[in-house]
Amino acid sequence: AAVFLAALLLLRRRAPARRPGGGVVSGLFQDLIRYGKTKRGCGQRPAWLRLLQVPKRWFTHFYVVSVLWNGFLLIWLFRAEFLGGSLPSWIQHMHRALGRDSQREDTGNEHFSALLVLLLLWLHSCRRLAECLWTSVFSNGVIHIVQYCFGLGYYIAVGSTVLCQVPTNVRNGKDIFVQICWYHIVGVMTYIWASLHQHRCLVILANLRKSKSGKVISLSHSVPFGDWFERVSCPHYFAELLIYVSMAITLGFHNVTWWCVVMYVLFNQALAAVLCHEFYQKNFSSYPKHRKALIPFVF
Repeated sequence: AAVFLAALLLLRRRAPARRPGGGVVSGLFQDLIRYGKTKRGCGQRPAWLRLLQVPKRWFTHFYVVSVLWNGFLLIWLFRAEFLGGSLPSWIQHMHRALGRDSQREDTGNEHFSALLVLLLLWLHSCRRLAECLWTSVFSNGVIHIVQYCFGLGYYIAVGSTVLCQVPTNVRNGKDIFVQICWYHIVGVMTYIWASLHQHRCLVILANLRKSKSGKVISLSHSVPFGDWFERVSCPHYFAELLIYVSMAITLGFHNVTWWCVVMYVLFNQALAAVLCHEFYQKNFSSYPKHRKALIPFVF
């Protein structure tokens, strides 16, 4: 989170003085924080930097990994909760490394909260994978290989983070549904609301490149309108943030570890949204001036 915040602040500070070909360090910085259409704003990149890029459509791989890995973790947790199994030894080692005492007092709700959040995370990955495969229309944009590898690692780490919130002394979950609390309902409702809007916004973006019959007719960029696009340039990023906030709510508001994940998502999405917002403003003279980059009326 701190790295993305620093990158965002550095970008905002240097934005007025940015010039194409402004040195190796500047070029590497711009190459690492930009992807897709926003790479057009950093000038001609050295040949060796262009060798370190992969197609943006490889974003799909992130969700393939997430569906498989988080599905695997979900099965492990389900077995431990309902079938009398135990969490794998590496999870117990991770608990000890993080200072989580397996004999500490168990609040009871942690089991159901973690199971529910892991399920929501897996469902989110399934939906995003389906959208990448059958909804989104990717251009020939690229991402840096470092961004690609980081993305793969992130989706492995985030599911493991959820599982580490479960006490290692998992008990049989015959009464697990008795643990349902009001914040579980609020969290799930927020998750559904944000997910619906994210899907609508992704459909709007995809339709900009399709005919009414659904055939792809262009890979160029256009100004999107409708749904949350009326308020911000990147509502799908805003919805992503809300989805992670909904998981923090589902964990009971008090989980500091997950709020750190939310902060990472906030700064990551804010950086991407600012770059995207700048792209729209520079390339479309009639772009709506009232739109913010990420958060309606705020940022």
